[in-house]
Amino acid sequence: MANLSMASMSATILLLGIVITIPTGVQSIGVCYGMVGNNLPQPSEVVELYKSKTIGRMRIYGPNADVLQALKGSNIGLILDVPKEDLQRLASDRSAASNWVQNHIKSYLPDVSFRYIAVGNEVIPGNYAQYVLPAMNNIHSALSASGLQNQIKVSTSVSQGVLGTSYPPSSGTFSSDASKYLGPIVNFLASNGSPLLVNVYPYFSYIGNMKDIKIEYALFTSPGTVVNDPPYGYQNLFDALVDAIYSALEKMKGSNIPIVVSESGWPSANGTAATMDNAKTYNQNLINHVSRGTPKRPGKVIEAYVFAMFNENEKKPSGTENNFGLFYPNKTPVYPINFG
Repeated sequence: MANLSMASMSATILLLGIVITIPTGVQSIGVCYGMVGNNLPQPSEVVELYKSKTIGRMRIYGPNADVLQALKGSNIGLILDVPKEDLQRLASDRSAASNWVQNHIKSYLPDVSFRYIAVGNEVIPGNYAQYVLPAMNNIHSALSASGLQNQIKVSTSVSQGVLGTSYPPSSGTFSSDASKYLGPIVNFLASNGSPLLVNVYPYFSYIGNMKDIKIEYALFTSPGTVVNDPPYGYQNLFDALVDAIYSALEKMKGSNIPIVVSESGWPSANGTAATMDNAKTYNQNLINHVSRGTPKRPGKVIEAYVFAMFNENEKKPSGTENNFGLFYPNKTPVYPINFG
């Protein structure tokens, strides 16, 4: 999880939500594999843990040769990030983008199952935002030169903080600061059949506006509709945030762009409402819920990635950020979760 400033989150905080959760197949669920820790297991062990828990998808936050090697033959679908430090170089130099694709993608094909390349994580808006689209174009061109453009989709991952208005969901719009970058990116995604990757955290919305948002709405445990937004009714905050993004995309002529939830999770310690019980409730309900879709996209399975596989002891600032893991570094569960 990239840093989510409370200032940016407060704009998206408002009451939002949706449909009831029923356990079904969870093939669309992945888990983010963060590596900001000095006590984590070897990548080969981690891949075996994914397989043993039937976790079929993974996200990593930059090319890592050991991880990519361990993924060979696993059939685990992968989101591979381009770190922000590489964006300017890849945006300005097509040969650098070609080399990046050769070294980190083509060298591992067909043994690694790449799904998406996330060009930057939560860098819009910000100092790196100007480089995102040019880097996306150059990486897409490199993939196209090898005939991979239909197999591996290029996108970027944004925070829910790109929303300027999020309540009610039908009024969802991108902030002016985000829109100037996202407008052309939406055109790119629509032209190339790519999804928008969005990090969706009801947790941050909840702790930023506990006066108006009830925890049941954030945890998928509300017994009935909480937010009426005719013709839709919302029973949980996750769906409302996702639909607010869909509404914002529609206003930019991106109604056909799917959303992939590239991060979502709940901390188990060292923060407001950060308990093992809440974390288990949120993540299990998320896993059970994704096959239902949202009120705006009923029945459309949501591809979602839980953050994160492990508690990461070197994440800064220390505290809540270190406690989003499903597993301790010794590979024992922080709390029981059923992936199906």
